[in-house]
Amino acid sequence: MNWGAKIVIGMGIFMSFIVVLNVLMFRSETDALVENDYYEKGLKYNSAYALKEQVIKDQAAPEIKLAADSMIIKFKTQASGSLTLMRTADKHLDKNLRFETDSLRELSLATGPLSKGQWRLILQWSNSAGTIYLDEREVMLR
Repeated sequence: MNWGAKIVIGMGIFMSFIVVLNVLMFRSETDALVENDYYEKGLKYNSAYALKEQVIKDQAAPEIKLAADSMIIKFKTQASGSLTLMRTADKHLDKNLRFETDSLRELSLATGPLSKGQWRLILQWSNSAGTIYLDEREVMLR
């Protein structure tokens, strides 16, 4: 076999490699890293930033305690709002919960059904005066 045939065979192998990669790319799931609507969230960033700054200004950051099978979130005042649990490794495990604290200003969450690993907690709540807050934390469930 001469060098011309080897070049043609090499080009054919390379072209089939590129075609296989294109087929795999088009058949794969979406490659959104964390959010599907990241552009819209980017446009609303200033309002979310203001809510996070309100937490710092009012010193209203909740205290999070992790136990063996539960997570306790203690607020400074009575609170009601939403808790989003985001699993960065698998978005199918994400959970959205509505809550209202008890008389102890605590929210108790069972962590048994949640898979072990790193989770992002996004808390958005309002106190009894109507002030809205937003807090994001990373927690490691073991």
